[in-house]
Amino acid sequence: MKRSTYILLAVLLFTGQLFYSCKKALIQPPLGSLSEELVANKNGVNGLLIGAYAALDGMQGGDVALGGGDAWQASPTNWVFGSVVGGDASKGSDGADQPAIDPIANFYSGATNAFYDGKWKALYEGVTRTNNVLKLMAKATDLSEAERKSIGAQARFLRGHYYFELKKMWNMVPWIDETTTNFNQPNNVDIWPQITDDLKYAYDNLLPAQSEIGRANKWAAGAYLAKAYLYQHKYDLAKPVFDAVITQGQTSSGLKYDLNKNFEDNWLPSRENNPEAVFVIQMAANADPTGPSNANNGDMLNFPYGDGSPFSCCGFFQPSIDLVNHFRTNPATGLPYLTNFNSFPVKTDMGIEAGQNFTPDEGTLDPRLDWTAGRRGVPYHDWGIYPGKPWARDQSYGGPYGPKKNVYWSENADSDGDQGTWAPGTAVNYSIIRFADVLLMAAECEAQIGSLGKAQEYVNRVRARAADHESWLFKYKDDEDPSAGFSDEPAANYKINEYPAGNFTSQGKDYALQAIYYERKIELAMEGHRFFDLVRWGIADQELNAYFSYQGKITSDVRNGKFVKGKNDYYPIPQRQIDLSQSNGAPVLKQNPGYN
Repeated sequence: MKRSTYILLAVLLFTGQLFYSCKKALIQPPLGSLSEELVANKNGVNGLLIGAYAALDGMQGGDVALGGGDAWQASPTNWVFGSVVGGDASKGSDGADQPAIDPIANFYSGATNAFYDGKWKALYEGVTRTNNVLKLMAKATDLSEAERKSIGAQARFLRGHYYFELKKMWNMVPWIDETTTNFNQPNNVDIWPQITDDLKYAYDNLLPAQSEIGRANKWAAGAYLAKAYLYQHKYDLAKPVFDAVITQGQTSSGLKYDLNKNFEDNWLPSRENNPEAVFVIQMAANADPTGPSNANNGDMLNFPYGDGSPFSCCGFFQPSIDLVNHFRTNPATGLPYLTNFNSFPVKTDMGIEAGQNFTPDEGTLDPRLDWTAGRRGVPYHDWGIYPGKPWARDQSYGGPYGPKKNVYWSENADSDGDQGTWAPGTAVNYSIIRFADVLLMAAECEAQIGSLGKAQEYVNRVRARAADHESWLFKYKDDEDPSAGFSDEPAANYKINEYPAGNFTSQGKDYALQAIYYERKIELAMEGHRFFDLVRWGIADQELNAYFSYQGKITSDVRNGKFVKGKNDYYPIPQRQIDLSQSNGAPVLKQNPGYN
């Protein structure tokens, strides 16, 4: 699936029209176009479906997003819209670089910000491609019923995904499907029913396993359907689907869903299509000689950058100090501090120069920290000891830490790092849904319906994996020579335990939900979920304003931050799209509340 995305993409346009034609003059017939007769057949429809999958990464090639704009505006990881805005990370780099992110992160951005339009266009390009599959499939006469069912279910799964992204970004968005002829539709109808219908159709009709890695199967659709119910607080509908996915689900290659033994295997390209991969965007480095169009170039800015850094760019997406403090554990219990974690901050090297001595934090920590954030004095994969300030472009602005989950290892740099671009394209996949996410969503559902023991079981399953010593980060045998490998001594004072038997039941529902929310924060940190979680839980104002109050005293990037409930729950509809929707002197699209 990684390499087959290059075929038949020329037949697609963002505008909602299917066929492209080149004309040297108006009197000439279309050149280089494909008629419906050529595409409305088995091969053509399958090619269109590959194009619909290709839109998952939001890119059209190089560092350009689908529909135009910069690749990072449309990144499917939502590193800006989900993680930076959710307090997982600072924008990073310095204040003058990509300044449009600052007002987004601080919640004073207007509708003309180009990031919104870039994301909107990339997602509607995905919608357009899925609609074209369904429209041309209906006209193809050489498809068997089984092929028609599979193609239709895959297309509707993908359309459900693209609309799910649009829904959680903007809430009220126009619904356009394969039957739509007037593409200037209003955004005055809640589209949850249509999203749910698409995902349920996919769940009911997709095969349990696919012959090609990367294609959606029944269980990926089930996980997504349950997630859609969860977002709508329909816990009674979500629970049985989560139950089926957890007990029966399997990857496209037939592996039963489970947590990887090692936490970090989720971000190693050689091990990524594993039992934890529920639905994953397949990335491939060095597959395109013209640029990193199939690498994860939406995150190409997000590597440590500075004096001695092995990466060519760019210093963005720095884990926040607040996030790192979440990984502190109580030395007596090995459990997190659910409410006052910032009262036990992890020691940082803020303001400490490379030549000055620094001893890393010696208190007890959750080991997932050092697979999530680069810290001074701790191994940075196999690149060497993270040096601190030299790899931060402006420590006073973005803080002292570096991203880690998206970064490939030195030993695999030739294959996993894209060699054909000015910034690091990478073969590290992006998990839209991984099994740990499923377990924690299911735990939330169980807690909401009162099954606190089952909720704790799921949370403890996630924590037990983190507590396994094989997944801890270890020190180098020789700090001066990372190639010598790792010792058998943990890199920090790791201590993490499961919640004791009966804990959720004895403490009650509110406590159980608080523990589940916290576990999602640390397990899924820097994976693009946090802001959307906070909004659906109804606590974004509390959490983010507390974040601004704490983090803003340390780094300058979020000192102007303020979240307004009822307005900032959703982003502004891009002004460009409102302007384009003019009909009879008035826009068809309406702006979200608070942005007029």
